[in-house]
Formats: sequence, C-alpha cells, structure tokens
Amino acid sequence: MIRFARAFGRSPAVRCPVPRRRGLRLAALACAVLAVAAPVLAAPRDAAAQTMQFLGPPAAPPPAGPFQTPPNAPRPAFQAPGGGGAPAPAPSSREPHAVLPQAPPGKAALGVFARFGTDGAAIPRGLVWRVFADQPESTGAFPLVAESSEATPVFMLNPGGYIVHVSYGFATLAQRVQMGPLSRRQAFDVPAGALRLSADVDDKPIPAQKLTFDIFEGSFLQGRTSSQPYYRGAGAGEVVLLPEGTYHVVSTYGDANAVVRADVTVAPGKLTDATVHHRAAQIMLKLVKVAGGEAQADTQWTVITPGGDTIKESIGAFPTFVLSEGDYTAIARKDGKNFSREIKVEAGKNQEIEVLAK
Repeated sequence: MIRFARAFGRSPAVRCPVPRRRGLRLAALACAVLAVAAPVLAAPRDAAAQTMQFLGPPAAPPPAGPFQTPPNAPRPAFQAPGGGGAPAPAPSSREPHAVLPQAPPGKAALGVFARFGTDGAAIPRGLVWRVFADQPESTGAFPLVAESSEATPVFMLNPGGYIVHVSYGFATLAQRVQMGPLSRRQAFDVPAGALRLSADVDDKPIPAQKLTFDIFEGSFLQGRTSSQPYYRGAGAGEVVLLPEGTYHVVSTYGDANAVVRADVTVAPGKLTDATVHHRAAQIMLKLVKVAGGEAQADTQWTVITPGGDTIKESIGAFPTFVLSEGDYTAIARKDGKNFSREIKVEAGKNQEIEVLAK
C-alpha cells in the first residue's frame, strides 16, 4: 500500500548525486561528449554529492500547457533550436537574460537557463552546465569549451556549433546550439521532478535509521523494471531529483525480510511524497533457564519459516530482528544443545520473546 501527496514550492534539503547519462540519444556524438565528462559523471555518489533544494513551481497550479504533459508522454532527447545568429525571442519578465552583457570582439554571448517546462518556472539553483564543441579533435574526443554551476550562466563563445549539456540531479538534457555573430539566449526544458519517501507500520512512522529505499526505473506492476537500481540506498525523508516517469521503489525495514515494493510516478516540477506501508514488527529474542530469567550470552540464533527457509542468523544474548508478519521458529544453540520456540509476528506489535533452555 502507498499514499501520495503532491505539493508545490517545497524546499527541503536534498542530496543530489552525480546525474546519470540518461536520455541523451545523440549517437556517436553524444558518446564522445560524455566520454570527455566521464571522470566527473562516473564519480562515486557520495563523493560528488551536494546539498541543494528542490524548487518546484509557484504555489498556484501552473497554467495548462506543456508543463502539465503526462509523465510518460514522449519527448525528444535531442532538441535543435533555430539557425545560428538569429535574434532570440523577447524574454518574459520572469525569465533570465532579458539583457545580455557585451561580448568581446569576435565572440557572442550565450545566455542559458533551465525551467521545468515551456510554461514552467525557471530552476534557480542546483544546475551543472557543460559546453562542448560539436566537432571532435584528432583524438576523436569532443573538447569541453566551458562549464558552470551557476543557475543562469553566460558563455562567451566563438561563432560555430556547440553541444550544451545541463543536469539537475538525475535529470539531464543536451541541445545543439549554433552561434553566429549575434548574442542569444537559450532556454532548456528539463523534465525533472522530485521524490521523497517514508514508511510506516500500523500507521506509525518508522524511524529513518531503520529504513532504506532502492529506486528502479520502470513499473514492477507492468513488468518493465530495470535490473539495476537507478538510485540505491535512498534514506527516508531524502529528496531525490529524478527525470519524469514511473519508478519502482523497494523499501526495506530492518535487515531481514521486511520488504515492500510499490510503483510511484514523478511529474515534472512536482515534489511527490510517497509513504510505504509495512506489515512487520521488531522481535527481540533471549535464551533463559527460567521464565523471566537472565539471558544467556554467546547464544547462536536462527530464525526459520515453517517451510524451513532461514530468515536470519545471529549470535548474542539479545538479538533483535525486524520480521514480516507471519509464523516463524526461533532456534537457540547453546553448549551443543538446541532449543526452539514457535513465534507469531503481527504487524506493529513489537515483542520480547523468551526461549526456555529445557
């Protein structure tokens, strides 16, 4: 089971891993461009993480139009704007680069900005821009001409063709830009949304430190889920910036068999809150000689299902497991002897269970 609540304009902290190379179908050109950026794009998630805010559209619902396109609607992975040197359309009052700075002789200014859609709000921070020449060097690599982490940078470029790549969390977009003698501005429509996950059991929130989430591309219900996680180990309450689309979330409570799967949909410019409902409980075991007696140290424990499948093993006086609702057998081994007890786990009912050593 899963609940959803979408809100506009929320600004929680978010850990933004390095964006994956997704959605760029520029054939050999894109492959070569990304090869230049590979040392950055392939960096470990934690090493390249940064803190930012998810900034959605204004509190009022956005106007009808491309901003409200359904999440699964097709979109071009490569957009080619008009011919080089043509004056850009007059910007609206809410868009950047209404006036561009004077370019040095022989160059033209390219002012870029990103937004959630044609009619969506501009993205004010958390963007990474890279500009590549569209012609390879003798080595076959496409040279990196400029880069910036500003929200609305201005690049001073020589006339010619370029590939401009922008990333916002995991959402990325690349466009070809042809520069002529005149300065111009260029908007990038980044189809990004955000997902924030939590979980509960018996309508009580589960502490974040006991939860992990893996996010896969595709729909589990429709049988179209990627085999590798798109994002592994997301924490409860963490905001993950993702391209629009459907994702399959695997929620793990504890480290045993309390696992729940659900599909969620991320829409551009929206923060989607999803709560996963677990049917599980926390069980603490102890081996005692008499009821209410002292727990025996150095006890080996195994929890199995009625069918004999091993769920969890541990050594200690007070092993604690989170188990899915159901029937189990707890087996304790001490001084070469085995002791067991049948246990029943009910959702939300944490228990301390004694196994008598007799």
